[in-house]
Amino acid sequence: MPRRKIHFTQDHYYHIYNRGAGRHNLFIEQDNYLYILRQMKNYLTKFSLVMIAYCLMPNHYHFLLRQDGIVSVGELPKRLFGGYSRAVQRRYNWTGTLFEDRFQARHVDSDSYLRHLCRYIHANPVKDGLVQHLEEWPYSNYLEWIGERNGSLVDHDFVRDMFGNGQQYQQFVQDYLLTRQLPDELNYLD
Repeated sequence: MPRRKIHFTQDHYYHIYNRGAGRHNLFIEQDNYLYILRQMKNYLTKFSLVMIAYCLMPNHYHFLLRQDGIVSVGELPKRLFGGYSRAVQRRYNWTGTLFEDRFQARHVDSDSYLRHLCRYIHANPVKDGLVQHLEEWPYSNYLEWIGERNGSLVDHDFVRDMFGNGQQYQQFVQDYLLTRQLPDELNYLD
């Protein structure tokens, strides 16, 4: 496989994402989501990574991470989903690859990009028709962002610094859901 062109650097933000091979589901049942979330907590601490925004969808995932230490952000999806893939193959008698390809990674190089990416990630369950209201989707940290759930996979200082408070962020996300307009720097998501 060709080498990844992106270099992960301390104190920078990255969008990490991937989807199931043939757009098949990555997560079959609730236990699958919960397993990933438990493992994610362990790896984030171990690798000095900070989860800014995440959304686990049935057939894909999005992570917005900040690399606070020297361990590459790229280690998270490798470790997290390497073991998960083997477990899914054993448990569900799955043959072949679980993922479409290697995880994708984008360096987030501006505050505008960072702000819009947060709402894009959190809006996925409504945008894809899984729920009518974001508060109904349990597999993202949106509820932590708006103060509706106490969880550890969120950086509250980041939310305050970038958006002021949960209600302001909630309105920011709703504005996107109404218009579906994103800046050009997010055109790779279409």
